Amino acid sequence: MSKSFILVSISDISFLDMEILSCHSTLCCGILKGKTFDKSLGSHRSRIFYGRNQKFLCVVLKSELGSWGYSYPGHFHRKILNQKEVSRSVSSLKGVQNVDSSITSETYNAHVIDSDGSLGNVTESGEPIPKVLIPGLPNEPNGDSGAPVSSCFREWKPKLNVHYEKSGSENVTSPPVLFLPGFGVGSFHYEKQLKDLGRDYRVWALDFLGQGMSLPFEDPTLSSKNGSESERENSMWGFGDRTEPWADDLVYSIDLWEDQVRYFIEEVIKEPVYLVGNSLGGFVALNFAASNPQLVKGVTLLNATPFWAFLPNPIRSPRLSRIFSWTGTFPLPAGIKKLITVVWQKISDPASIAEILKQVYADHSTNVDKVFYRILETTQHPAAAASFASIMFAPQGKLSFKEALSGCQINKVPICLMYGKEDPWVKPVWGLQVKLQLPEVPYYQISPAGHCPHDEVPEVVNYLLRGWIRNLESQGSVALPLIDSQENHQQDVAKHLEFFREGSKRSVRVQFYGSNFSVWNQIGYFIYSRLKDFRMRF
Repeated sequence: MSKSFILVSISDISFLDMEILSCHSTLCCGILKGKTFDKSLGSHRSRIFYGRNQKFLCVVLKSELGSWGYSYPGHFHRKILNQKEVSRSVSSLKGVQNVDSSITSETYNAHVIDSDGSLGNVTESGEPIPKVLIPGLPNEPNGDSGAPVSSCFREWKPKLNVHYEKSGSENVTSPPVLFLPGFGVGSFHYEKQLKDLGRDYRVWALDFLGQGMSLPFEDPTLSSKNGSESERENSMWGFGDRTEPWADDLVYSIDLWEDQVRYFIEEVIKEPVYLVGNSLGGFVALNFAASNPQLVKGVTLLNATPFWAFLPNPIRSPRLSRIFSWTGTFPLPAGIKKLITVVWQKISDPASIAEILKQVYADHSTNVDKVFYRILETTQHPAAAASFASIMFAPQGKLSFKEALSGCQINKVPICLMYGKEDPWVKPVWGLQVKLQLPEVPYYQISPAGHCPHDEVPEVVNYLLRGWIRNLESQGSVALPLIDSQENHQQDVAKHLEFFREGSKRSVRVQFYGSNFSVWNQIGYFIYSRLKDFRMRF
C-alpha cells in the first residue's frame, strides 16, 4: 500500500521559512498504530508523530535540516515555501483531521536542531539543558595539523605482518592508549583520534590480521591447477588446493585477534594500556581485558557489538564444534569458494560500500570520503575475499560478551561506555543492558551519532576520553566528564557539547547515566512518553 508523508521544519516554532518534503513512493519504514518511534527518514533521524489518519506521517523539526546533506531523487522532493504557500499546502492535505496545536507549540528535545545547528535546549521534563563549549579538532587550514602520525609494520609470525599507526611518542610520561577497529576498517578509522589525542598521550591504532593493511603479503594456499603466472597472480588468494606451511591452522578469529593484541601490548607498547574499541574492536577489547587484566588500565566501548561469530568455540563446546567440518581455515572448500565469489562481488561493490556508510553515520554531512576509499582499497587486495570468508566462518571466542563483562568486573577493570544513539545496528538497548549489568560504569549516550561516534563526532568522543582517563589517573579526584562534582555521579545528567568545525558551531547532546540508573526509571519514562504521544494524537 502506497503511503505519503510530510516533513515539516519550523524555524523558532513558527511557520516562517518552512520546508516540506513529500514522499510519493511506498513508505518502507512501516507505521505502528498508536506508537511514536525513532526512525531514519532519508538522511535524518527524528522523533516521529503521526495522527489519526495514517496516510500521513509528520515529523516536527527546526530549521537547518537542509544542511544535513542528502536527497534521494525519485523519493523526496524538497520545496521552500513562504507562509501563504504553507497555509495552502497544509490545508490541501485532505483527510488530515484533529491536528493538535501542541505539535507546533511544544518544544521537543529529540534531534531538534536550532537555527545555529544546535540541539533542542530542554529535557523531557522541560528543564533547560546546559551548554558546554569543548575544543574542536586540530585545524589544518589554521596551521594546526595535530600530532604527526606514523604508519608502521611489524612481523608477528612468519608471513604475518601487523600494520599499525602511532602518534605522541614524545609524551613519555603520559598513559598509552590503544584503539581497536571495527569490522571491515582499520587504523585509518582513528585518524581523528591519532592527530588530536596524540598531542597529550601516546596513541596507537591497530589493524586486525585479515583486515585493513594487516592482510598477508603472500597467498596462503597453493594451486595444483595449470595456468600462466599472470593468471595465478590475478586470481584471488586463498582459493588454492593446498595450504602453505606458514598458514596451517590460520583462522581470522576472536582468539587470534586477542593473541595479536597481547603480543602488541607486550612487545611494542610494553606496559598496560587504555583500550578503546568500536564495534568488533569493542568486543575484542572487552574479551582481552577479561582474560588479561594485568595488561589493561581501562576499556572504552564505542558501540561495541554484543556478539560475534556463529560457529561454536572448540574449547567451550568441543563436541558441538566437531559437527562443523570447516571453520575458517585455508584453503576454502569448493562450495564456500562459489558462495564467497558471489557474495564478495556484491559487498565489495562501491555502491554497496557507500550505502553501508549511509546507514551507520547519522549525520550525512560527515565527510566519509577517506573512509570510503580506504575500505575500497582494502577490498581490492587479492587476499581480501578469502580473509572475509575466514572471518565469517571462524568460531566464537572463549567468552561471551556478558561473560567478558563479568570477568572485567571481577578483575576490577574500569569500563566506560560511549554509544551513538542513532546506531541502526547496535541499538541503545545494548548499551543500556551493559549499564544494567554494571551500574557503576559511566555511560554516555551521544546524539545525533550513529555506529561510529569517534569518526562522526570525534570532538565529543575525544573530550569524553580525555576526561575519563584523567578521572582514572587521578584516582577519582578529578570528576568524570559532564559531572560537576564526584558526588553527583549517581544522577543522570544531560548537556549540550558545542564545538566549532569548519568555521561553524555545532552541538551534540550527551546523556550521562549515573549509578542510580534502573530499568524502572526507563519504564517510567517510556510510559510517560507514550501518554504524551497519546495526548498529541487526540
